[in-house]
Amino acid sequence: MSSEGFLKEIQVIGEKFLLKLQKLPKAEPVEIVCFSVVLLFIATVLVLTIIACSCCCYSCCGCDGHPDPRHRKSQVRPASH
Repeated sequence: MSSEGFLKEIQVIGEKFLLKLQKLPKAEPVEIVCFSVVLLFIATVLVLTIIACSCCCYSCCGCDGHPDPRHRKSQVRPASH
């Protein structure tokens, strides 16, 4: 997918989302709950992704941005017989 196609797709999704938000006050309670659950799921995934990335970056690089030598991977070589 080209970058223009991707941007167009994001724009279409954004327009649908705004249309859904505009219709939300008139929606049935079940639809409001479903929409809220979907938003909660998206927010949870984003927060967990940010936490995972920050923990991974922190454990690999430490606070100062330099790699921690204790976490260096060692290469495993086959045993010679």
